[in-house]
Amino acid sequence: MSLRPATAPARDVLAGDRVRLEPLDPDRHAADLHAEAAGDPRLWDYLPYGPFPDLAELRDHLARQAGSSDPLFFAVVVAGRAVGVVSYLRIEPEHACIEIGHIWFGASLQRTPAATEVVYLLARHAFDDLGNRRLEWKCDAANARSRRAAERFGFTFEGVFRQHMIVKGRNRDTAWFSIVDGEWPEVREAFERWLDPANFDADGRQRTPLR
Repeated sequence: MSLRPATAPARDVLAGDRVRLEPLDPDRHAADLHAEAAGDPRLWDYLPYGPFPDLAELRDHLARQAGSSDPLFFAVVVAGRAVGVVSYLRIEPEHACIEIGHIWFGASLQRTPAATEVVYLLARHAFDDLGNRRLEWKCDAANARSRRAAERFGFTFEGVFRQHMIVKGRNRDTAWFSIVDGEWPEVREAFERWLDPANFDADGRQRTPLR
């Protein structure tokens, strides 16, 4: 276990085989993101903002996010088109701890290998490049989709903070998950084995699930 400080993330492109994470730019990404969000009416249920039926309103929201350094926002880009948003947040280099959150995937990205690669790229950069010893994932405890995703991606459930927040006028209990640096090599290997093209048949179906 390393006790050295980590490096803070920068506005760099993180590129994989299927997806690119680009620094969020409302001028370049807003129109695509607005179209993607329209495909999933449940998208904003557990986020502290949205929905944004008007493109100009979404653009203003993205402009505020693009100006932030913590959270630090990225657009998820597949084949030149923005299809989602992710961020690093609670960036604490002195403790070598960082969180990924503000995650929303448009309809075309959900349940695809590219979606899994997004989380892999963020985790790999956090541990291998930035030197963090802890990566966090938090969500509304009622958000079953997010909790299932965290466990599928190798995060360990740590518990629920009761009455943690008030979001959109509702109580939010928060479920906490993490991966720590000692676990990361095994989790990284599982990601890379699952993402290997050999794991998919001619119709794009997985041969072996991610565990």
